[in-house]
Amino acid sequence: MKAIVAFESVARNRSVGKAAEELGLTASAVSHQLSNLEQVIGQPLFFRQGRGLVLTPVGEQYLRDVTGVIAELNRATERAATPSAIDILRVHTSPSFGLMWLLPRLESFQADNGDIQLNLSCSYEDVSFTAGFYDVDVRHGHAHWRDLEVKTLRPERILPLASPDFLSKHPIREPADLVHRRLINSETPLVKWQQWFARFGVPAVKSSFDFSFDRSYMSLETAALGLGVALESSLLASVLLRKGALVPVFEAQYAVEVASHHVAYPAQNADLPRVARFLAWLDREVSRPHDGAAA
Repeated sequence: MKAIVAFESVARNRSVGKAAEELGLTASAVSHQLSNLEQVIGQPLFFRQGRGLVLTPVGEQYLRDVTGVIAELNRATERAATPSAIDILRVHTSPSFGLMWLLPRLESFQADNGDIQLNLSCSYEDVSFTAGFYDVDVRHGHAHWRDLEVKTLRPERILPLASPDFLSKHPIREPADLVHRRLINSETPLVKWQQWFARFGVPAVKSSFDFSFDRSYMSLETAALGLGVALESSLLASVLLRKGALVPVFEAQYAVEVASHHVAYPAQNADLPRVARFLAWLDREVSRPHDGAAA
């Protein structure tokens, strides 16, 4: 078991040193465990590529096999330590999705799933499912994750958004008008201002912005305060759109459709009733017409 745990850590980190730090062992101890495991299997599990380690085909298959086993052992420990009446769903999301989309809908989730305790954690790191701690991970970006089930929530639109008060004071009639308005730069959307201007034929692009944020929720809240125009996701802005704190600057033809948010989880987690119910609830919520789709 020690050798298998060491193998999984090295495979995930692609480094003996990082795995040793994670496991609280020396690098030589981790290397020794890998050597023992390769002797038992009779084939190499890694080959070196540059400064890192890459799995061999045998190593890739072995990782798929042992990941589910390790996760199931951790779940067994959790079940033994948890009162049988409580089912804990552990969800990890990107910060903006967790704050702007999921938190405002927790009442809806609780109403449909009162027997499930939802534990939520937010960061931009891709979590590992090996330890069995997280059930699902809502990720932002391009869906390129191997060995996981990936469910795209739905296509969303990236579009200029502003408060009604800002637009009344600073009218905007066409895309070129934005060059002369206060713009809020978001670093996280898949479409940024430079790309948006190029797509809609605006030759002059602003080289500086009044505000720049590395979190979408900060850009959206700043726009809702009337401090400028944000280029952001209608999915993340759905609650602010519904309240009227933000409105689309243009009609739908100036929105860019992307697939930015995805639910990732190991295939074996799909068999967990709490995960199946969470996924079904997500489907219902993202399909609601008030969810910013009409924007």
